[in-house]
Amino acid sequence: MKSINPLNVVDGSRIHSFHIWLIFWLFLVIMFDGYDVVIYGATVPSLIKDWGISDVTAGAIGSYTVMGTAVGAVLFGMLADKMGRKKIILFTIFLFSFFTMLSGFANGPALFITCRVIAGIGLGGVMPNVIALTTEFAPKHIRSALVSFVFCGYSVGAILAALTSRSLLPTVGWEPIYWLAGIPLLFIPFIIKSVPESVGFLIQKGKVDEAKQVLARIDSSISMEKPLEFVNPTQKAPGSPVVKLFEQKRAFSTIMFWISCFSAFVLIYSMNTWLPRLMMQAGYDLSSSLTFTAVMQIGAIAGTIIFGRLVDKLGFKKVLVPLFFCGAIALSLIGFTDSTFIAFALISVIGAASVGVQNMSNAFVSQYYPTDMRSTALGSTMAFGRLGGIVAPTFVGILLTMSLQPQYNFAAIASAALLGGLAMMFVQEKHANYNVNMSEQKSAEDDLTAATAK
Repeated sequence: MKSINPLNVVDGSRIHSFHIWLIFWLFLVIMFDGYDVVIYGATVPSLIKDWGISDVTAGAIGSYTVMGTAVGAVLFGMLADKMGRKKIILFTIFLFSFFTMLSGFANGPALFITCRVIAGIGLGGVMPNVIALTTEFAPKHIRSALVSFVFCGYSVGAILAALTSRSLLPTVGWEPIYWLAGIPLLFIPFIIKSVPESVGFLIQKGKVDEAKQVLARIDSSISMEKPLEFVNPTQKAPGSPVVKLFEQKRAFSTIMFWISCFSAFVLIYSMNTWLPRLMMQAGYDLSSSLTFTAVMQIGAIAGTIIFGRLVDKLGFKKVLVPLFFCGAIALSLIGFTDSTFIAFALISVIGAASVGVQNMSNAFVSQYYPTDMRSTALGSTMAFGRLGGIVAPTFVGILLTMSLQPQYNFAAIASAALLGGLAMMFVQEKHANYNVNMSEQKSAEDDLTAATAK
């Protein structure tokens, strides 16, 4: 009987059609996640005008949506470890697509808020599970880069939201922009066929034949006809996965991850919800302000791709900490420039230091913890982070009612980037799963060498 370790099969695999299709569909899912999040910020000036609501109310609506994402991140992060990541991804796609589309039929804030909160639950649930599935099936030598690439889909979707809003708002209004969010419903049959279930989950549930089928798609040398024994499959230890995040000297780093994610989400949702309005306050018109939203996401994509590759060479902290601090500097300076070109450059840095940093931080968290608690780690980290997303829209809305100079508003937001950089600096990589495994492997090799010498 042939014995294999599923983790070794994935780690040593080469990129082929299985990986390409997997990355393609997960990229599209995250692309519409980004579209659905950013369209609110792009359309909020129109909603304020049509419904006569205040900046504080508009900010509160954004906060309510993020509350839904926090619930979804925790709920579906934990359910995925029990029900499987694929099922959760499919269900959350339906939630965020259908209810965002339904938001376009709202004739007032009440129905709109209800639809956005339910959509937010789906948006919060899909992200940690897509990260976890991408991490599990990505070959080891380019794992960080592939995870970061998938989450470039968020920025691509945000760019589409900005450009679509710029094209449609002056002619047909804000409603069709939300209707387009229903497109992912058409993807579900293809995702069912192309996206596999987690191998670790299948083995835990005793579905060995299904696990073999998935591994055979990765490595054609694995035959369904020949008997197969799994060596060292992922074992789910008893106890709460959330509690285990604080065991084995991981407690301090878990808290630092949460604070860092909180800070990143303050940046992301401040910009996603209010960037057009902030730039209009600084003297730009709506069309130009929406262009700034697109530029920010271009910076996020460039930062994720460029710095994602550097992460594989230098390590996470050496890349993420300086990026956070660069974002704080860029935010502090943007209110002082009258040059559109310099403003574009600073906004692109902010994109890399907010969305880009969060994309790479997701990869960091997914590799820091063992496989059996990966979804829970990502879900809980992003749930805590989304508290920053809850606070940010209302906080900036209040700032806007105070009629402060633009530079003061941007400086207030910059403090979040400073906090995020400090928190990331104190993450203890020596307790990361990949370092613990290397230490255990070295210890085993030393024991074997000693035994051989005897």
